[in-house]
Amino acid sequence: MKPVESPLRGAPEPRVKTFGFLLTPNFTTIGFACAIETLRMANLAARRTLYRSLLIATDHELVRASNGMCVVPDHSIADAPELDALFVVGSNPIPSKHDRNLLNWLRKLAHQDVPLGGICTGSHLLASADLLKGHRCTIHWEDIEQLKEKFPGIIISNQLFELDRNRYTCSGGTASMDMTLQLIAREPGGAEIAEHAAELLLCDRMRGSREQQRVPLRQKLGHAQPKLSQIVAIMEANLEEPLELEELAQLNEVSVRQLERLFHKYLERKPSQYYLELRLNRARDLLLRTDAQVRDISLSCGFASPAHFSKCYSRLFGHSPRDERKQSALG
Repeated sequence: MKPVESPLRGAPEPRVKTFGFLLTPNFTTIGFACAIETLRMANLAARRTLYRSLLIATDHELVRASNGMCVVPDHSIADAPELDALFVVGSNPIPSKHDRNLLNWLRKLAHQDVPLGGICTGSHLLASADLLKGHRCTIHWEDIEQLKEKFPGIIISNQLFELDRNRYTCSGGTASMDMTLQLIAREPGGAEIAEHAAELLLCDRMRGSREQQRVPLRQKLGHAQPKLSQIVAIMEANLEEPLELEELAQLNEVSVRQLERLFHKYLERKPSQYYLELRLNRARDLLLRTDAQVRDISLSCGFASPAHFSKCYSRLFGHSPRDERKQSALG
């Protein structure tokens, strides 16, 4: 990897930014590690210290993660230094109530205009402190409904991450790496540093905030519709050569009319429309994750011609497959 060029001799070094990570009991390790390691890789890519990470907890005691690992905090909320941003690393599961002193401390930071972020269920703690009103936010798909029910006044999306002014939230897991890379890329000269950091992390591409979490169908349907889940599984296994509705119905021992009723009732789509969206979403994934030609992608997703593929793609996503790749390259 070719390192990022050092600044010109005599040019002022950029100020080191201090990012705090608030570790709550039972915090999710993967979301925390992906974020903090991304900052470390940015420093390596830039060949200078751009970011300093501090671990913060309610007190100076060890903080146990949801996987049993224990971490020693650098500071408590009582003696934490000035921060350029704070990321709340949420608990799994979400606790029934949050520490009042912690909520007050978060409100104090917000009053001081410190940007606040939430990793995984960290959004829940920020919402509990009344700090997400008027901002778009996200959370892990398992907790979206709970957040909507408890905080009906906030705007919750199904995106991988949301960067809305001085609120940064992500759905957890590796999405915290994508969010952190995008924050790095926002800085002057940061796009190249973020790209090199992604290479060090063996990240094949930087996912943008427009990308949604993939919510399992069983989460949408529950366990009440095994027949519908089975039909969709067959669809997913036959994207290159799509099956006719009659074939799907026969394989699942239902009539075409019953098939249509199931999709209309539970997925609010015609079976053919749902099948088409599956193929187009698979095509979008290939466009963003591989270097395959558009023509080859269209054929592998069951389209007879690139022209038909492009027309269907534009209708669903609002832009052509080639424009999709251009936008992704721009971050």
